[in-house]
Amino acid sequence: MELFFLSTILASAFIVPFVLKTLFPYLWLDLRYAGVLVRILVSYVANRRRRPPSFALERFLEQAAALSDKPFVKFGDETYTYADTDRESNKIANALRFHPGFEAGATAALFMGNEPRFLFTWLALAKLGSPVALLNYNIRSKSLLHCFNCCKAKVLVAAAELKEAVEDVLPSLMDQGVTVLLLVKSCDTPGIVSFSDKVEEAADTPLPRSIRSHVTFKSPAVYIYTSGTTGLPKAALVDQNRLLSALAVITAYGVKSEDVMYVNLPLYHTAGFLVGFLGCIETGSTLVLKRKFSASQFWDDCRKYNVTVVQYIGEVMRYLCCTPKRDNDKDHKVRLAIGNGLRAEVWKEFLSRFGNIHVFEFYASTEGNIGFLNYTGKIGAVGRVHFLHKRLFPYTLVKYDTERDEPVRDANGLCIETSKGKTGLLVSKITDITPFVGYAQNEEQTERKKLRNVLKKGDLYFNTGDLMRIDKDNFIYFQDRVGDTFRWKGENVATTEVSDILSMSDCLQEANVYGVQVPGHEGRAGMAAATLKNDAQFDGSKLYDHVVSYLPSYARPRFIRLQSAVEVTATFKQMKVKLVNQGFDPENIQEPLYVLDDRAKSYVPLTAEVYRSILSGSVKL
Repeated sequence: MELFFLSTILASAFIVPFVLKTLFPYLWLDLRYAGVLVRILVSYVANRRRRPPSFALERFLEQAAALSDKPFVKFGDETYTYADTDRESNKIANALRFHPGFEAGATAALFMGNEPRFLFTWLALAKLGSPVALLNYNIRSKSLLHCFNCCKAKVLVAAAELKEAVEDVLPSLMDQGVTVLLLVKSCDTPGIVSFSDKVEEAADTPLPRSIRSHVTFKSPAVYIYTSGTTGLPKAALVDQNRLLSALAVITAYGVKSEDVMYVNLPLYHTAGFLVGFLGCIETGSTLVLKRKFSASQFWDDCRKYNVTVVQYIGEVMRYLCCTPKRDNDKDHKVRLAIGNGLRAEVWKEFLSRFGNIHVFEFYASTEGNIGFLNYTGKIGAVGRVHFLHKRLFPYTLVKYDTERDEPVRDANGLCIETSKGKTGLLVSKITDITPFVGYAQNEEQTERKKLRNVLKKGDLYFNTGDLMRIDKDNFIYFQDRVGDTFRWKGENVATTEVSDILSMSDCLQEANVYGVQVPGHEGRAGMAAATLKNDAQFDGSKLYDHVVSYLPSYARPRFIRLQSAVEVTATFKQMKVKLVNQGFDPENIQEPLYVLDDRAKSYVPLTAEVYRSILSGSVKL
């Protein structure tokens, strides 16, 4: 009898795991992810309970003390250890502290590209208890001034190469009494103060913690700009609590202290700043910083610096897959790729060509209160429905009317949840654990992102503006964006801003801007259905000069469609869905079509031949 029981137990030990794996193929991964969520929660709570309070800066100071001689930043041939970085940021902080136009705790704006001084300056301002607005270095004139003003910054720190852009808005900055610091050793422009010379002369002594004693978990840490339906960028307020949450989540990505992370995404973006910069601080890793992405140099850089972790957005992976194949494509040490927006077909091609790299796809937004991690590695998915995750961060998908641009509601005025396999709008409940802080100086847009009476009267959810789908196996897939924003070249493009700019031109009266899909390209290319002003003729050269003067490259409409009138709904909203579906095929559209041609510096007629060239990839957008 004892032998029988022993045999039964041994047989069960072999059979049960097999049965579980067959019936519940993701059970062990789900359980392991539950453990990750618990560790994230414990880490977050532990940091919240520390006294005195511990923020992202304190984590850097801990790492600088523990890993003083370890390389923190590599940039070209330059290398800065954790101790070097601490000293450099101290010099900048001391130079700012004693500058007559600066007050510790006041908001400062950072207008710089990817370079070590960006990191040093942010750390310096953090040591002074000052929130930092991370300005997109591509923006100019009206957009630049708007971004600066909406965070009420008192100081602007700019890179030398952006001097001309600063001078364009200098009169307005001077009228507001803003201190403008340029990272050069001398400057003869009235209203702009050279700052590099002051930094060189400053001491590298640590700053007393008392300077930032006013900082709390609810204090603004950074302002990161995101496009939306207002037309101009919105400043998403990221408070210290949000940064602390990000640091806790970053540990789930599997990055270790011995890793070397390659960051070529802009530091003014959430991905580059939070996952790249702060991620390396949290894990004690080394950061290899690239001024901008280069497909041709990507793998050579990875080999040169012994990179083990890379960041991406969907476009980055596609660009890499489009480069000429080499015999040494798999000759590298990269083991992990972290990012979002990766299409399934590109995902497969990337793994096939570049080797066994674990792709860690995630979903998140700068201002949002919900995120997903694809912890199973399921190709094409952004995450998976998980019982504990949904308990901590309640969310659902609701039916969405794309024509009316609003959720569908039932007779009781409540939203209708979608069934599995159906596309719906992702909304996330706003709670104490999952707050939505909103946008600086923009209560209207903050309110527009809130959705009330979703599943029951009186509840409150965050409207992500993203359409998602959950399949029968509980995997979550990103489908599309809704409303007045689309994504191109890795940037969010606000259609209203582009429409306003086009309407300021000499020939266009009104413009309805939207994004169209182009085969072989990630995201959507900008297109405008526009009407001509009375007695005006379309002038492609003048319009080209106009959009180049006012819009960054990614926001410039690639296609123009001339109409006799812009179609609107009964409530006078511009109709986009039909236009989006019609695309830019000249054989299907009888109205005049034009395409942006950078070589001709003009909008030129979009012929059937040019259309075929775009589809084949011989004409680049």
